[in-house]
Amino acid sequence: MLDRRAVLLGLLSCPVCASLARAAEGPHWSFEGADGPAHWGDLDPSFKACAVGSQQSPIDLKNAIKADFGHVDLDWKPQAYAVVNNGHTIQANAKPGSFARVGGETYAMTQFHFHAPSEHAIDGVRTAMEAHFVHAQPSGRLAVIGAFMKAGAANAAFRAVMKAAPRQVGEQALDRPVDPRLLVPAKSAIYRYQGSLTTPPCAEVVDWNIYERPVEVASADITTFRGLYPMNARPLQPLNRRFLLIGG
Repeated sequence: MLDRRAVLLGLLSCPVCASLARAAEGPHWSFEGADGPAHWGDLDPSFKACAVGSQQSPIDLKNAIKADFGHVDLDWKPQAYAVVNNGHTIQANAKPGSFARVGGETYAMTQFHFHAPSEHAIDGVRTAMEAHFVHAQPSGRLAVIGAFMKAGAANAAFRAVMKAAPRQVGEQALDRPVDPRLLVPAKSAIYRYQGSLTTPPCAEVVDWNIYERPVEVASADITTFRGLYPMNARPLQPLNRRFLLIGG
């Protein structure tokens, strides 16, 4: 069971996180049909950015500008994550103590989750899946680190998460610690841009950092995820007047 007091304290220290929690309890939304992405902005006033925002995600990663914006430093600790089926994806909730340093600022990891197919594309091409590692500051500013996933060699971290993933909405703790660093490439260029959450309320508060090189995971584990969520990726959004950078 989640520690309700810890959750409430976290929401109080992060106004945007609190608004996301309220949205999660609000109108039903999905990735298809009458409550799918084309209609998110009409489902609730708090989802308005999904329809009218100018810095929405995901995007097609193409025509990036080469830049020296420093490293993304990961200080992630192996944990026996609480693996949650939340009705939209499989998510691993993190305990305090893991951080990412992006652009000289420190963000605390809150969770990571998965999309199939990948939400971002490179020159129009999507991979089988994408992992999103969500980090927050008390102000509500978010840094999300994305990693493309493709079928190949087995990945111990993804296998453990999928083995524990509840087949219905619910939560199951891992029986041993898992190192999330196995889910990002050891060396890769990184795309960076300013964007939004890819699900309602689509808040434009995200510093996106996406590894160019994918990680390999077992085809059987992709199949397991897609048996639960065959398609949970938002359509690509226009870049508009933003800069897309690549470095590393």
